[in-house]
Amino acid sequence: MQGLAKASAVTYYKTMDDLRQKKCKPCEGGMPALTPGEVEVLRAQVPEWNTDSTSTTLARTFDFANFRKAIDFIHRVADVAEAEGHHPDIFLHGYKHVTISLTTHALSGLSENDFIEAAKIEAIAG
Repeated sequence: MQGLAKASAVTYYKTMDDLRQKKCKPCEGGMPALTPGEVEVLRAQVPEWNTDSTSTTLARTFDFANFRKAIDFIHRVADVAEAEGHHPDIFLHGYKHVTISLTTHALSGLSENDFIEAAKIEAIAG
């Protein structure tokens, strides 16, 4: 695929579309989580998303006009999660705000899967 380069354990993507084209791969324990430097490189492709201070969680809050639109979005996120086999934590708060939190539990940190999923969620958020 054009636009990709490999360095260390992370593939660097030129666009968010490159990430959206990927499929999440099963992660097993024993693999290393991404380093903070690798996390920042991938986070540039999903700039609306934030990491925590330890670079182990990727999250974003989405605001909707009403409760129904927030719930519809949650259902679309669930469809993406099932298709990818990678499930985020989803929080509905204030009746129309949805926070999505991604981490790779088997690694106790972030993996490329979290960024793939974030890019796919961005696409459905419109």
